[in-house]
Amino acid sequence: MRLDEYIEELEPDEEAERRRLAKEKSYAITDHIEEFERRFDDALSGDTLVGSTSPSIFVGRSNYPDIPIGVLSPVGDEDAAAEYVTDGDWYRQGYAIDDVLQRRTGLLNSSKRANVDSPSVASRLAPSVHDAWDGFVGVQREVAIAGRPVDLEIGLDGTPDLGLEAGTDVATPRGPRATARSAELRENPYVPRPVKKTLEDDDWQAQGAMTYLYRRGFDVYDINSILSAGALGEAKQRRLVPTRWSITAVDDTVGQYLRGRIRNAPSVDEVQVWSNEYVGNRYWVVLAPGRWEFELVEMKAPGSIWNPDPHDDVWMASASEGYEGRSGYVEETAGAYYAARLGVLEYLESIGRQAKCLVLREVSDDYWAPVGVWQVRESVRNAFDAPPGGGEGMVGEYGAAETFHEAVATVATRLPVSLERLKRKSELAAGLQSSLDAFAGSRRS
Repeated sequence: MRLDEYIEELEPDEEAERRRLAKEKSYAITDHIEEFERRFDDALSGDTLVGSTSPSIFVGRSNYPDIPIGVLSPVGDEDAAAEYVTDGDWYRQGYAIDDVLQRRTGLLNSSKRANVDSPSVASRLAPSVHDAWDGFVGVQREVAIAGRPVDLEIGLDGTPDLGLEAGTDVATPRGPRATARSAELRENPYVPRPVKKTLEDDDWQAQGAMTYLYRRGFDVYDINSILSAGALGEAKQRRLVPTRWSITAVDDTVGQYLRGRIRNAPSVDEVQVWSNEYVGNRYWVVLAPGRWEFELVEMKAPGSIWNPDPHDDVWMASASEGYEGRSGYVEETAGAYYAARLGVLEYLESIGRQAKCLVLREVSDDYWAPVGVWQVRESVRNAFDAPPGGGEGMVGEYGAAETFHEAVATVATRLPVSLERLKRKSELAAGLQSSLDAFAGSRRS
């Protein structure tokens, strides 16, 4: 799958409505931005941001292939820079939507424009991205490959734009932005040895390099930044990758690797239901005996950030794959599909089993601002930490259900849609029962 297949367009009026709802729901964010402005004035020396510490980067997609690229740095809280990085720690610390927005609005995005294949928009004769270790593109790459936040000195043009971009279901919200004139390292960054190995191999395809880093203990969050900075893949093929695309590309690539790991594994031997709830999203994961299949069904409540009309019906979307996986990009559920699938595959690989899997996601009106697809990934990952059951007293109703149909029917009593409507949208809910009966018959014979 090519990276440009991960493009997902949003209508401008939809994004505007989501920003309006986010601001309407949290006046505290406005206060936080005003506090940021005060801290920014204190940190600025002339037109230079002195003592900046950058834990991460951002690569935009507007006007592709001439795109905005930036380094993200907290202002006035440099000693805690690592805490501003989007990763699983935010889930483990129980961040609410307000906490996420405050972290993101506390990060200044100092950015310039660059071509995805060349560090300079103005000159196509400039070195290609894979050779660029100087200038702003080079500094951004140093930040991306470093094992810890990097101290920088950033020269700015003008004052920052303090508006809040509410983000999308894939991308985490973004805070203040400023045009960078220059950026210089104030230290030699620490680069982990496995990352150095991928950089030094000019013939290593991106998919293989991503898988190698994952096997060496790097989470998808780390790999995503390295890919965005154009530091993975065959040398002549390396290019800057918009953050939104790279998030899904890494989830998909690692997911394909894990699916291969369980391809010949034995099946789970019983139907199990797992559940979790986080930031206004509720998840149910139903595993059933059989060869690998996967489906995600999303239900978004009226008045939620993705279904703003409070008088509308519950919005539903679904996507699925069989034993051989998918050959094209998922449109309806987009990045959430790959993030949820990754969480399931990690669990199955850890127990050495395969299964048919149905993930149900309910987005309530408590999810008033999208915080990023990481919450889908972490919610599904952590659903398997509790004993199987349905939560909220449902363990007694099914820890391990007799049939997939019974499990789905019980879960459906907690959903905002009827079982009949779920079956009309879900291929697994509508058709898996017959294959389960066959599986049970083969075990009895």
